[in-house]
Amino acid sequence: MSATRDAIVLVDSRSHSMADLDDLLVSTSRTFAVSIPLLPEPTRREVTIAYLLFRIADTFEDASHWPRESRIEALRSFVELLDSSDSEAMAEAARGWVDMGPSAHEGYVDLLGALPEVLGAFHELAEAAQATIHDHTVRTALGMADFVARTSEDGVLLLRDLKDLQGYCYVVAGIVGEMLTSLFVRDRLSLASAGGYLEARAARFGEALQLVNILKDSADDLLEGRSYLPAGVDRLEVFRLAREDLEAATEYVRALQRAGAPRGFVAFTALPVLLARATLDRVEEAGPGAKLSRPEVAVIVQQMNQDLDHDRPAIEEMK
Repeated sequence: MSATRDAIVLVDSRSHSMADLDDLLVSTSRTFAVSIPLLPEPTRREVTIAYLLFRIADTFEDASHWPRESRIEALRSFVELLDSSDSEAMAEAARGWVDMGPSAHEGYVDLLGALPEVLGAFHELAEAAQATIHDHTVRTALGMADFVARTSEDGVLLLRDLKDLQGYCYVVAGIVGEMLTSLFVRDRLSLASAGGYLEARAARFGEALQLVNILKDSADDLLEGRSYLPAGVDRLEVFRLAREDLEAATEYVRALQRAGAPRGFVAFTALPVLLARATLDRVEEAGPGAKLSRPEVAVIVQQMNQDLDHDRPAIEEMK
């Protein structure tokens, strides 16, 4: 796909194949491009579309070079388009956003250009799944708009304290955990007994992954003129919170597996937790910017698959 104005075309929404959505997924996320295909259908398609919608909202929230009012307007207009069936309005909005240069990331720009296709695929989903994704996407987009409203004229967001950091993490990641849990347990009687346990840990699951990313990327963020780490908070406190949240995320995965969830559900949730745990250890040892190598990631994936092949827990309890 091209990120140009001419690439935004109107097509019948029924033509949106899984391959089209997967192309957008691959161009916008390496991690989710690996983990989402592990899910069984129809959850795989539902989560793919949900990820793309959340990524659109993220693109507006991250467009710190835009005027604050433009970012807020884009987020609110995006929310309105979720309820629209007007393909021309979708295409017009997409053209305007692409022309404004929302991101240096070509995949994100291409995704905005494909807004009519993504929304078309979203409207094809089963009513219950569509409602779940809609409500959580709206909560996230409007929550992002509230945080954008707090940024300075040059686009910098200053979080006050640890509670404020948690509030930000909830909006951008915790709600995602709640949405995924709703999609997992819906219409699955085998998971009903674990539903309450999973829901109680869903937001902390998302918070855990977000905190690890914030700690890992803190040096690069500073170079780009932003910081999500509150100035008055000891970094060790953020590490402590991240480890506590990762413990909750580990409990989530183990409960899902004990409840007899499909293998794809277990693998999809276990993999990011395993990677986050290893990444947090690396960042604590080597500092911000430290990452796992591709061979290290491959070993983690291989071990997880071997454990699942032999009916062992996909993830061990944290020590």
